[in-house]
Amino acid sequence: MSRVDDASYAAMIAGCTKCDGKAFEVSSYLSREIAVMLSEPNHDGRWTNDQGTFVGGIYRIRCLACGHAPLSSTACPRCDRPQGLAEALATSSQMTIPRMCPSCKITALTVTATAPARVRTGEGHPTAPMPIARFGEPGFHVVKIACDACDWTRVLEGCPVCAGPAIPRT
Repeated sequence: MSRVDDASYAAMIAGCTKCDGKAFEVSSYLSREIAVMLSEPNHDGRWTNDQGTFVGGIYRIRCLACGHAPLSSTACPRCDRPQGLAEALATSSQMTIPRMCPSCKITALTVTATAPARVRTGEGHPTAPMPIARFGEPGFHVVKIACDACDWTRVLEGCPVCAGPAIPRT
Protein backbone atom coordinates (compact mmCIF):
# COMPACT_ATOMS: atom_id res chain seq x y z
CA MET A 1 0.00 0.00 0.00
CA SER A 2 1.08 3.57 -0.60
CA ARG A 3 0.05 4.86 2.81
CA VAL A 4 2.66 7.23 4.15
CA ASP A 5 2.34 9.21 7.37
CA ASP A 6 4.59 11.86 8.88
CA ALA A 7 6.56 9.34 10.97
CA SER A 8 7.21 6.86 8.14
CA TYR A 9 8.11 9.72 5.77
CA ALA A 10 10.61 11.13 8.26
CA ALA A 11 12.14 7.68 8.73
CA MET A 12 12.47 7.10 4.96
CA ILE A 13 14.30 10.40 4.37
CA ALA A 14 16.45 10.23 7.52
CA GLY A 15 19.11 8.33 5.59
CA CYS A 16 19.32 5.79 2.79
CA THR A 17 19.52 2.23 4.09
CA LYS A 18 21.84 1.29 1.19
CA CYS A 19 24.36 4.16 1.09
CA ASP A 20 23.43 6.44 4.03
CA GLY A 21 22.72 9.27 1.57
CA LYS A 22 20.69 12.17 2.94
CA ALA A 23 19.19 13.61 -0.27
CA PHE A 24 16.03 12.19 -1.82
CA GLU A 25 13.67 12.84 -4.70
CA VAL A 26 10.08 12.57 -3.51
CA SER A 27 7.19 12.19 -5.96
CA SER A 28 3.76 13.18 -4.67
CA TYR A 29 0.33 14.24 -5.91
CA LEU A 30 -0.24 17.80 -4.69
CA SER A 31 -3.03 20.37 -4.80
CA ARG A 32 -2.67 23.17 -7.34
CA GLU A 33 -4.86 26.23 -7.92
CA ILE A 34 -5.02 28.02 -11.27
CA ALA A 35 -6.98 31.02 -12.49
CA VAL A 36 -8.45 30.43 -15.95
CA MET A 37 -10.14 32.69 -18.47
CA LEU A 38 -12.19 31.22 -21.30
CA SER A 39 -10.98 27.80 -20.01
CA GLU A 40 -7.29 28.67 -20.60
CA PRO A 41 -4.82 29.18 -17.73
CA ASN A 42 -3.74 32.72 -16.86
CA HIS A 43 -0.53 31.46 -15.18
CA ASP A 44 1.17 28.25 -14.06
CA GLY A 45 -0.75 28.22 -10.80
CA ARG A 46 0.30 27.85 -7.21
CA TRP A 47 0.67 24.89 -4.89
CA THR A 48 -1.96 24.90 -2.15
CA ASN A 49 -0.98 21.79 -0.23
CA ASP A 50 0.10 21.54 3.36
CA GLN A 51 2.43 18.96 4.94
CA GLY A 52 -0.46 16.51 5.41
CA THR A 53 -1.53 16.52 1.75
CA PHE A 54 2.11 16.39 0.63
CA VAL A 55 2.82 13.31 2.74
CA GLY A 56 -0.57 11.74 1.92
CA GLY A 57 0.11 12.03 -1.81
CA ILE A 58 3.59 10.45 -1.82
CA TYR A 59 4.00 7.51 -4.17
CA ARG A 60 7.77 7.32 -4.63
CA ILE A 61 10.90 8.19 -2.65
CA ARG A 62 14.30 7.67 -4.29
CA CYS A 63 17.81 8.25 -2.95
CA LEU A 64 19.65 10.74 -5.16
CA ALA A 65 23.04 9.18 -4.37
CA CYS A 66 22.42 5.51 -5.24
CA GLY A 67 18.91 5.33 -6.72
CA HIS A 68 17.52 3.04 -4.00
CA ALA A 69 13.76 3.56 -3.59
CA PRO A 70 12.51 2.98 -0.04
CA LEU A 71 9.01 3.59 -1.45
CA SER A 72 7.72 2.92 -4.95
CA SER A 73 4.01 2.25 -5.14
CA THR A 74 1.67 1.54 -8.05
CA ALA A 75 -1.46 2.08 -5.94
CA CYS A 76 -3.24 5.42 -5.98
CA PRO A 77 -1.65 7.50 -3.19
CA ARG A 78 -5.03 8.93 -2.10
CA CYS A 79 -7.45 5.97 -2.20
CA ASP A 80 -5.04 3.00 -2.45
CA ARG A 81 -6.81 1.59 -5.52
CA PRO A 82 -4.44 -1.05 -6.99
CA GLN A 83 -2.72 0.19 -10.18
CA GLY A 84 -4.50 3.54 -9.71
CA LEU A 85 -1.26 5.53 -9.94
CA ALA A 86 -0.39 4.38 -13.48
CA GLU A 87 -3.90 5.21 -14.62
CA ALA A 88 -3.78 8.64 -12.96
CA LEU A 89 -0.42 9.51 -14.55
CA ALA A 90 -1.52 8.34 -18.01
CA THR A 91 -4.98 9.88 -18.24
CA SER A 92 -6.24 13.41 -18.67
CA SER A 93 -8.67 15.15 -16.36
CA GLN A 94 -12.21 13.79 -16.11
CA MET A 95 -13.62 17.32 -15.75
CA THR A 96 -14.01 19.73 -18.64
CA ILE A 97 -13.63 23.40 -17.79
CA PRO A 98 -16.40 25.56 -19.23
CA ARG A 99 -15.47 28.68 -21.19
CA MET A 100 -17.64 30.71 -18.81
CA CYS A 101 -19.59 30.27 -15.62
CA PRO A 102 -22.88 28.54 -16.48
CA SER A 103 -24.63 30.61 -13.81
CA CYS A 104 -23.44 34.23 -14.24
CA LYS A 105 -21.59 33.96 -17.60
CA ILE A 106 -18.34 35.50 -16.33
CA THR A 107 -15.28 34.13 -18.17
CA ALA A 108 -12.87 33.98 -15.20
CA LEU A 109 -12.93 30.82 -13.07
CA THR A 110 -10.72 29.23 -10.41
CA VAL A 111 -9.60 25.65 -10.94
CA THR A 112 -8.33 23.36 -8.19
CA ALA A 113 -6.48 20.26 -9.34
CA THR A 114 -4.22 17.49 -8.19
CA ALA A 115 -0.93 17.24 -10.05
CA PRO A 116 2.13 15.05 -9.67
CA ALA A 117 5.27 16.86 -8.57
CA ARG A 118 8.83 16.12 -7.49
CA VAL A 119 10.45 17.59 -4.42
CA ARG A 120 14.12 17.20 -3.57
CA THR A 121 15.00 16.92 0.08
CA GLY A 122 18.36 17.15 1.76
CA GLU A 123 19.12 17.09 5.45
CA GLY A 124 15.38 17.46 6.14
CA HIS A 125 14.88 20.65 4.10
CA PRO A 126 12.45 20.20 1.18
CA THR A 127 12.69 22.43 -1.87
CA ALA A 128 9.82 23.85 -3.91
CA PRO A 129 7.78 21.26 -5.83
CA MET A 130 8.49 20.90 -9.56
CA PRO A 131 5.39 19.85 -11.53
CA ILE A 132 5.57 16.60 -13.49
CA ALA A 133 2.29 17.35 -15.29
CA ARG A 134 0.88 20.77 -16.12
CA PHE A 135 -2.58 22.08 -16.97
CA GLY A 136 -4.10 20.02 -19.79
CA GLU A 137 -1.48 17.25 -19.69
CA PRO A 138 -2.05 13.62 -18.66
CA GLY A 139 -1.68 13.30 -14.89
CA PHE A 140 -3.13 16.77 -14.16
CA HIS A 141 -6.63 16.24 -12.74
CA VAL A 142 -9.16 19.01 -12.17
CA VAL A 143 -11.12 18.33 -8.98
CA LYS A 144 -13.03 21.60 -8.53
CA ILE A 145 -14.10 24.54 -10.67
CA ALA A 146 -15.46 27.66 -8.99
CA CYS A 147 -16.70 31.07 -10.06
CA ASP A 148 -15.38 33.92 -7.93
CA ALA A 149 -18.29 36.16 -8.95
CA CYS A 150 -21.15 33.89 -7.85
CA ASP A 151 -21.69 30.71 -5.85
CA TRP A 152 -21.41 28.27 -8.77
CA THR A 153 -19.10 25.32 -8.14
CA ARG A 154 -18.52 21.93 -9.76
CA VAL A 155 -16.68 19.23 -7.78
CA LEU A 156 -15.32 15.89 -9.01
CA GLU A 157 -16.94 12.88 -7.41
CA GLY A 158 -14.61 10.09 -6.42
CA CYS A 159 -10.89 10.03 -5.82
CA PRO A 160 -9.17 13.32 -6.77
CA VAL A 161 -6.12 11.50 -8.17
CA CYS A 162 -7.33 8.41 -10.03
CA ALA A 163 -11.07 9.30 -10.29
CA GLY A 164 -11.90 5.88 -8.86
CA PRO A 165 -14.64 5.48 -6.30
CA ALA A 166 -13.83 7.37 -3.14
CA ILE A 167 -12.55 4.94 -0.51
CA PRO A 168 -12.32 6.45 2.95
CA ARG A 169 -8.98 5.84 4.65
CA THR A 170 -8.97 4.44 8.13
